[in-house]
Amino acid sequence: MERKNSWQLAEYTGHRTPHRFQHLLGRAEWEPDQVRDDVREYVFEHLGQDNGVLIFDETGFIKKGEASAGVARQYTGTSGKIDNCQIAVFAAYASAAGRALIDRELYLPKSWAADPERRSGAGVPEARRFMTKPELAVRMMTRILAGNAPIAWVAADEVYGQDRKFRQACLHRNVGYVVAVPCNEHVPTTRMGTRRVDTLATQAPPEAWTRISAGQGTKGPRLYDWAAVRISTWWDEQEGVGHWALIRRSITDPTEMAFYLCAGPAGTPIEELVRVAGARWAIEECFQAAKNHTGLDQYEVRSYPGWHRHTTLAMLAHAFLAVLAATAASKGEPVNPTTNTLPSPWARSDGSWQV
Repeated sequence: MERKNSWQLAEYTGHRTPHRFQHLLGRAEWEPDQVRDDVREYVFEHLGQDNGVLIFDETGFIKKGEASAGVARQYTGTSGKIDNCQIAVFAAYASAAGRALIDRELYLPKSWAADPERRSGAGVPEARRFMTKPELAVRMMTRILAGNAPIAWVAADEVYGQDRKFRQACLHRNVGYVVAVPCNEHVPTTRMGTRRVDTLATQAPPEAWTRISAGQGTKGPRLYDWAAVRISTWWDEQEGVGHWALIRRSITDPTEMAFYLCAGPAGTPIEELVRVAGARWAIEECFQAAKNHTGLDQYEVRSYPGWHRHTTLAMLAHAFLAVLAATAASKGEPVNPTTNTLPSPWARSDGSWQV
């Protein structure tokens, strides 16, 4: 189905109205956070590996009107501009076996957090206060890592990477991180004092650069030149932990660079840091697959509880497809490398599921 909201699902299923689907999202008694936890454990069970990467990023949901919980005019990468939209922070899990979304938090702008009448109308819980995107990520990280999670690293873009509390939260939970930072991020060095990370890049000698693939892309290996610089740890002393500034340079245009701050077990090779940096794109692939295949952004609910219910069910469906794809790949069946999913259609010729 091209769209997967209550009306289209009801029509496809043969219902005369969408009331049953709307009841599931609005009035039925079930706890979406418990289902979210089940989704996470299901993904860990089938895709979990000891060197798994936990990835954080946000995505936008373009909306009309002002009634949807958390909606506001704000920047979203979905449209590449300031738009009337909802923003949500997601967590994805990635390993060599596959990737899937495992957690979500709806971002509540200050204008919503400070408006009791608007909050009440959208069903926002009284305890829900304003939280920045990095704070929402730490909230998710805390519950994800509370158990025996097969996670060794955290990856994220600049929104989270330049937040020191977010980086410290990773180390305090005994996981390493490889997070993007802007070019003007200042880092402490052992010999030169504090320097901008792009200044370190210009001072790196030719022998510091190594050509490494950041993973497979649609056109083959994503090859870049990389350099890793050991930096000081005055902001977070922890025995056995190494800290680096990681620099990625384009092969075709040496002026095109990206920068990362990293922390992990002392002696971690640059190839492992690059692997984690490259894994960050898995969450973008999850967004694309979940929006295209499981209707992540095709909801018509407006309330805070309704959003979490729809999103949780879309994550559940996406996790099922990710595990199905991983099972197929282990048997040598073809899998789409960009979405980590089986080719469509998902059913056999007789209409039965390929499970």
